[in-house]
Amino acid sequence: MLTRRQGLAAAGAAMALPRLALAQSRERPFRFVVNVGLQNLDPISSPSFITRNFAYLVFDTLVSMDSRGEYRPQMLQGWETSADGLTWTFRLRPGLAFHDGAPVTAEDVVASLRRWGNRDSIGRRLMAATAELTTSGTDGFVLKLSRPYGGVIDALGKPSVHVPFIMPARIASATPPAQQVREIVGSGPFVFLRDEWLPGDRTFFRRNQHYVPRDEPADGLAGGKVAKVDRVEMITMPDIALRAASLQQGEVDYLEYAPVDNLPRMRGDRNIVISQASGRAEMMYAVSINHDLPPFNNVLMRRALQQCLDRNEILAGTGFGELGRPDCTAMFMCGTTYTSELGSDAIKQPSLDRAKALLREAGYNNERVVLMHPLDSALLNPFGLVLIDRMKRAGFNLDIQGSDWSSIAQRWVQRQPLDRGGWNVVPVVYTGFDMADPLSNLGVGFNCTGNQPWGYCEAEMTPVIERFEAEGDPAKRRELAAQLNRLAIERATFPIAGQFRAPAAWRKELRGVIDFGFPVVWNIERGGN
Repeated sequence: MLTRRQGLAAAGAAMALPRLALAQSRERPFRFVVNVGLQNLDPISSPSFITRNFAYLVFDTLVSMDSRGEYRPQMLQGWETSADGLTWTFRLRPGLAFHDGAPVTAEDVVASLRRWGNRDSIGRRLMAATAELTTSGTDGFVLKLSRPYGGVIDALGKPSVHVPFIMPARIASATPPAQQVREIVGSGPFVFLRDEWLPGDRTFFRRNQHYVPRDEPADGLAGGKVAKVDRVEMITMPDIALRAASLQQGEVDYLEYAPVDNLPRMRGDRNIVISQASGRAEMMYAVSINHDLPPFNNVLMRRALQQCLDRNEILAGTGFGELGRPDCTAMFMCGTTYTSELGSDAIKQPSLDRAKALLREAGYNNERVVLMHPLDSALLNPFGLVLIDRMKRAGFNLDIQGSDWSSIAQRWVQRQPLDRGGWNVVPVVYTGFDMADPLSNLGVGFNCTGNQPWGYCEAEMTPVIERFEAEGDPAKRRELAAQLNRLAIERATFPIAGQFRAPAAWRKELRGVIDFGFPVVWNIERGGN
């Protein structure tokens, strides 16, 4: 039997347990596994999703997209527009500060937007329509347009590559947009721990205790970004099976992409939650073609490759059969604002026989085609295998160069001849956040900009894009988007290869997970099952 003193001690220990569990829960790092290794830390110079994922922890945005696809103020208090729609006045909300302690000012915003506007497809178009971008005091800035532009807020709230993140003017002004910044200083909810970083392996963050979130609840990328864990680890695991096992055993908390082969087992595990994000959060396989180098500077060769892309075979071969939409032939994704089937008859029933006929018509003489195959990507490796098989069967002479995505990404953005590391074809995947807007779509929005690896420039597309970007009426914008859908398919600028839902997965004990299509780390905390 316990003495009175022993009983009081036991009761005190029992009361301390919840407090201890709470402290241990907060101290335990939140560990999430990403698809490929992180090498480039600059979200403006890099077109990679992994860099975007990293940047959302460290940096902040002026405008953010919520779960309904609507744009809301984030770093901004709000904005006003003139009657003619040509002058936009913005003001920063109070309490914004960079991780080095300096306040965020309008000068930082203007410098960041100018750098982004020289790199991003939508940013370039917005800057081309801008007469002046100036500061108004320390917390205000004014955007004066030289001509109508229908998507100012859409541009500032662009959710994916390249996102207009805000960084100090001293960094943004001193670094060309295609060159990596040397210093990572953001104003977001987490601080990057560079001294602990293991490039390509692990990236570490701590909670920014000085961050002032918005008062509204978190909603998509919008609302209050409340960091509820003290430390975060972003991890790369090349072994796909190990990713699934680590999640199921509780060694990691969240997988950016759950291995498709493991989904049935995960669905039967009461400790695992599978993402249900759809619409813009869905993904699209596609093929990045180098339009500058032979043989794909010939549109017939591009159309021949387009005929190799059997969406049923690709989605089945990559394991996304039940999660896929093989019937979707819309450049701007099915289930989104600008979905269109105009011009898609050419790719509804792809045929290897048609591919072979197009190769003959193009005068293809068995020239070498360099295909860079990402071996470490859970999404791109299986797609690459199906693509390789079908291109070989069509008659392409492939030089397959397998490597990790980080190495491929560095070669991909350089324009070199084949004998100096150049390339012809790269299997890629993009989200609806990138593909659903014609001005950021990889097969439309980069037309004649010279600002992307694949280098297409279709004269007939240019005036339609100009009309789309100036138009403010939603119905007329949809009509113009349909024309762009047709042109992109006809010219095979960026052949699409199948839309699918790539679910994330996380431990059920997590609370506040924002199911948005890519990792959103704020608002997450641990609780019970």
